[in-house]
Amino acid sequence: MKNILANIPEHIPNEIFETIIEAQNIKIERIISKGQVTPTNTWYNQDFDEWVLLIQGAAKIELEDSEQLKSLTKGSYLWIPAHQRHRVIWTPKDTITIWLAIHIFKELRS
Repeated sequence: MKNILANIPEHIPNEIFETIIEAQNIKIERIISKGQVTPTNTWYNQDFDEWVLLIQGAAKIELEDSEQLKSLTKGSYLWIPAHQRHRVIWTPKDTITIWLAIHIFKELRS
């Protein structure tokens, strides 16, 4: 048994991605941010669906072709379908943000 809020480093110079569970069609990971954002003019365009839950902290996500920013706070979750271009444009520099991300693959992976 583990705790999603345990073993958080104090110094986080880069976003941390930790796989919790990985199987043929799913991957669950913990992401830890502290002020990190997606690089300017860069978009994520994933081949899989993603569901994210903000466990702690805050974030703002921009979806391409949407004028409304998605502001996430503790407990907020967001469904991002495959190929929905998106990027993280803000996480607070003075607070640790913890995400739970579930990646769902339509094709079975080996």
